[in-house]
Amino acid sequence: MSIPSQFQEQLTLPVIASPMFLVSGPDLVVESCKAGVIGTFPALNQRSSEDFEAWLVDIKSRLAAFEESTGQKAAPFGVNLIVHGSNPRLEADLALCVKHEVPLIITSLGAVPEVVKSVHSYGGQVFHDVANLRHAKKAASTGVDGLIAVCGGAGGHAGVLSPFAFVNEIRQFFSGTVILAGCISTGRDVAAAQMHGADMAYMGTRFINTQESQAVAEYKAMIVDSDAADITYTPEISGIPANFLTPSLVAAGLDPKTGKAPGEQNASPKEINLGEELTAPKEGAKAWKTIWSAGQGVGSIDDVPPVAKLVADLHSEYVDATVDFANLSRGYALKPQREVS
Repeated sequence: MSIPSQFQEQLTLPVIASPMFLVSGPDLVVESCKAGVIGTFPALNQRSSEDFEAWLVDIKSRLAAFEESTGQKAAPFGVNLIVHGSNPRLEADLALCVKHEVPLIITSLGAVPEVVKSVHSYGGQVFHDVANLRHAKKAASTGVDGLIAVCGGAGGHAGVLSPFAFVNEIRQFFSGTVILAGCISTGRDVAAAQMHGADMAYMGTRFINTQESQAVAEYKAMIVDSDAADITYTPEISGIPANFLTPSLVAAGLDPKTGKAPGEQNASPKEINLGEELTAPKEGAKAWKTIWSAGQGVGSIDDVPPVAKLVADLHSEYVDATVDFANLSRGYALKPQREVS
């Protein structure tokens, strides 16, 4: 088990605020890093590479100003790159990440050795999203530093595996950083992820409902009003199986059980959808923009705090959980093992 040493020293919690399409921006990233957790955003949240670079400059300057004024080290930040043929900006955006020496690159939808080599050239780390064991082994073979195990119930492009199965299998062949994703909403969940064998927790939906996220108020309110039963897992919205808030599917006139439009029951699989308009009864329905993603952990979210308060609460919950477990397990740990003939 390991967290990169250059990250460990700057963290107050072993948490990554995951990069969320159209939701994560400079404010969410900066406030997460100031609070002591890794803040990240997708490069494609900006419409051009030029604007993407402007965000990099803004984030770096704001974090540098924080460190100078407080004498504290901010947590590192990261960028998500879609490593897939559908992303024509990959080469340009990667070059900008190298230029600005982004500490963490999170790759999705493809594991490419050349990307890993480019990031390692300046001492950066590469974590890769995986939803099944085949992809995990492929990513490990490219030399990535961490694997993000995206388990059943996670928001966005999620897998279906239990974290108990997935993390244990990854640990059989991978000695790098393991990050667990899926329904992690509280500090107790973070502690449980580490107890299970992960090094860090990956939190998305919980950070949607912060004051600094770019999600619209209606999106945040829907998360507060929803629970696990209000999540639909479907490939119909983005072309890859993902979890979406069922009420947002209904609002677009889509089948709440499948995410399909009427008359598309036998439709062929879509290409990967990075925010294009969908065929739906409601004009203007778009993946991610009006059809909103969230994980099954929504049932434990009932507020929209500032990031600083959220991380402080997570830290308190995390510490309480570790103390509770130590007390709970002490009696068993002190009992002698029984001899079995």
